[in-house]
Amino acid sequence: MVDVLDNKRAATRFRILVQIAERQPAVSQGEIAEEVGVTSQAVSEYIRELVDDGLVEKEGRSRYRVTKEGVDWLFQAAGDVRRFADHVTEDVLGAMGEDTAIATDDLEEGDIVSLSIEDGLLHAAPGEAGPATGVATTDAEAGTDVGVTSFEGVIDLEPGSVTVLQVPAVRAGGSREVDAETVTDHCAGADLVLATGVEAVVACRQADAEPAATFAVGEVAADAAERGLTVAVVATIDAVGRVTDTLRDAAVSYEVLEG
Repeated sequence: MVDVLDNKRAATRFRILVQIAERQPAVSQGEIAEEVGVTSQAVSEYIRELVDDGLVEKEGRSRYRVTKEGVDWLFQAAGDVRRFADHVTEDVLGAMGEDTAIATDDLEEGDIVSLSIEDGLLHAAPGEAGPATGVATTDAEAGTDVGVTSFEGVIDLEPGSVTVLQVPAVRAGGSREVDAETVTDHCAGADLVLATGVEAVVACRQADAEPAATFAVGEVAADAAERGLTVAVVATIDAVGRVTDTLRDAAVSYEVLEG
């Protein structure tokens, strides 16, 4: 794993590579130095190392381009930064702030509540029997939203998983090549059904399995699985890679099946 926050040098290397990617192929080392906050000589040394490591290629005087390996490195590093930011905002700052839950019973402001995740949503019940607790910040009737703060403990949550069913592109037969029963079986028992690609959406509708979302399916599936849901995705073969790349970046367990 690339950890660009491990030390100042790693962070500077990351920022300079981002600047090259943004400005390529005409790269001004002086402009990068001003943007990053280091000397032009330091930028030159960093670029020389990036070239030696195969992350950047030199095309001529002051002309550089990020290589495929460099792009892959940036994606991985950016993913590390995003995950760290998520940890700070959700795990660290989240415990200091206020969140919203669904009240399972009538609650009053100041009540201690036990927290759990059901159907991907935070729920608050009276008492402190659960592994995670908080304090209600509003009054709430059962089934309504309630503010919660002063979080303690860890919510007991089993991560969900994603199963992706491939559907051929229309030029290869599209939805006509997928048996409706196969789609029905694939979606049966799933907490959430998603589809991406026209062929996949049609295949779902032919099987009476209307998808809950047809856009940004990878992101929706990853978020749902992280909240403990079992997700069935039906995807046109051309869109499978975009879905699985997002799931892989989010470290979500998934399986791809042939339609």
